[in-house]
Amino acid sequence: MNPRMAAQMEAAPQGWSVSDGVRYGLLGLPLAFCALPLYVLMPNLYARHWGVSLAALGAVLLGARLLDAVIDPMLGRLCDRLYATSLGAVLALGAVAGAVLAVGFSFLFLPLVSEPTALLWWAGFWLVVTYAAYSALSVAHQSWGAMLGGDALYRSRVVAWREGLGLVGVLLAAVTPALLGVPAMLALLFAGLSVGWWAWRGAPQPERSHHAAAALTPMAPGALWHPLRNPDFRRLLGVYLLNGIASAIPATLVLFFLQDRLQASEAVQSTALGVYFVCGALSMPMWLRLVRHWGLAHSWRVGMLLSIAVFLGASRLGVGDAPWFLLVCALSGVALGSDLVFPGALLAGVIAKAGDRGLAEGAYFGWWNFATKLNLALAAGLALPLLGWLGYVPGARDADASVLLTAAYCFLPCGLKALAACALHILIIQPTAQPHTP
Repeated sequence: MNPRMAAQMEAAPQGWSVSDGVRYGLLGLPLAFCALPLYVLMPNLYARHWGVSLAALGAVLLGARLLDAVIDPMLGRLCDRLYATSLGAVLALGAVAGAVLAVGFSFLFLPLVSEPTALLWWAGFWLVVTYAAYSALSVAHQSWGAMLGGDALYRSRVVAWREGLGLVGVLLAAVTPALLGVPAMLALLFAGLSVGWWAWRGAPQPERSHHAAAALTPMAPGALWHPLRNPDFRRLLGVYLLNGIASAIPATLVLFFLQDRLQASEAVQSTALGVYFVCGALSMPMWLRLVRHWGLAHSWRVGMLLSIAVFLGASRLGVGDAPWFLLVCALSGVALGSDLVFPGALLAGVIAKAGDRGLAEGAYFGWWNFATKLNLALAAGLALPLLGWLGYVPGARDADASVLLTAAYCFLPCGLKALAACALHILIIQPTAQPHTP
């Protein structure tokens, strides 16, 4: 690493206050608020309450999420060009994307059609619109945070504020539909996006010198593929993919597991989701303290191993064990905190190490979000149809259905998490000369 890259990687603004964290991270709250209903509640609602075929719904979700994933790198390049122009242009993109996101989300949960086939077409169209708006806003916001620079601990704090407030948004999304109904959920999303964008306008700004450099020396059209030429990024992306699908599968199946394996009440279902996300948010300070002693990659591996232990325990639960499942949710929520803080902080370090800070954050986060969406697409597009093909239908509570749900919800994620932990050790930790350098 040459001296310029090292200085770029370690340089940080003068401190990171609570006010800075709130102003930058607040937009993460409405983004996460809409993500939970889209990825967890919507499949359950369309299949269980509106009679849409599980296999057909899985195919629609797979198609929409794959299309969304494909456009993410292009949205990332668009963000890089806007950052090279002015921060105002980025904020304008955020305002437009937020408005489109709110409208698309509303139509998904208040459809104007009711026949199952029409519902599939309706969901497919509005999922594509909603996902695209969500992606544009997310990439722009994430790139802003990565451009702030700093050492491992500083980058972790930036990501922790964004993801921590995001968990507050998820918690609100978990309880709002059941307690206040869908209209209240939509009203909160509109308000959250408006306030979050307003706060973002006053957040700490990336250094202008980097944008000036990007404007004077724009990257070639092939810059879309530039992140994939970085071996450090490819290794980190591989670990992120394995770990991400391991997390996405239980997120897709959790309500089915609660309803059919544990036969839990709706109150327990809402409480379980709440405990999971509260513990994830509360775990952030603990993970930040671990960074001081173990570094980013080693701390992330601890989180993966904790998740494996927890889901192995969940496989032992059955009817009447809903209270024990709350403990599972608490511990897996703690593990979630590591998945939210460390990958993004590691990515910011990879960008800075390559000398791309202020030049290509959008491209990197475009591919990063591509991986996120691919994980979610594979989770819904493979797990749901596979369960349907093996004979499981929502509401089935016989022994065979219980075994299938346990295998898909517990054992499959454990295997993938174990692979991710091994990949993290082999690809990230072992090649690193200094333990605390990502």
